[in-house]
Amino acid sequence: MNRLTGLFFCVSLLFGASWLGLVAYPYLTFAGLRQSKDEATGALAPLGVPGTATQGARIYAANGCLYCHSQYIRAKDEGSDIDRKWATRRTVARDYMFDRQVFLGVSRLGADLTNVGVRQTDPQWFYRILYSPQTVSPETSMPAYRWLFVTREIQGQPSADAVKLEGRDAPPPGYEIVPTDEGKALVEYLLSLKRNYPLPEAPEATE
Repeated sequence: MNRLTGLFFCVSLLFGASWLGLVAYPYLTFAGLRQSKDEATGALAPLGVPGTATQGARIYAANGCLYCHSQYIRAKDEGSDIDRKWATRRTVARDYMFDRQVFLGVSRLGADLTNVGVRQTDPQWFYRILYSPQTVSPETSMPAYRWLFVTREIQGQPSADAVKLEGRDAPPPGYEIVPTDEGKALVEYLLSLKRNYPLPEAPEATE
């Protein structure tokens, strides 16, 4: 009986210590994060995902983007992320404090998207790479996400969101290819990915 009691105590102790270390401590640490305030300008960071981009984050997850793209930057001495011009500093926990889901990613078959909204500011670039990836990057293995678009007859003036395509990807005369509401939301989310604000715990990397 004493042995069973001792065994039960040891198992409970190990479970409790694991729970504290893997669940409670990270949760309490993350929950205690606050926005950083720039002393010179008074600007707060991060600001979180705006408006329609919140829906876009769900579409990002539903379409499996995180299986090929990451959203984290390693320190300069831990990898080549900064040398690739993906960012000027490493990412830290505070960067994700407003994210309902944190998409660190499963692998890096494609580029890191931590700051893709800084590198690419034109929605057309995103529409084109989602509809026909090889027109933007001929060597890419990225699949097309054409279910996020519809082909329709032009009524009056062409849509400002019509995807600018050439060759075999171009729509028939009198028609246009436009993003669906889900396609627009996904692009809004990608455009919002701008973790290029300063944080005290993650200074810009130096040479």
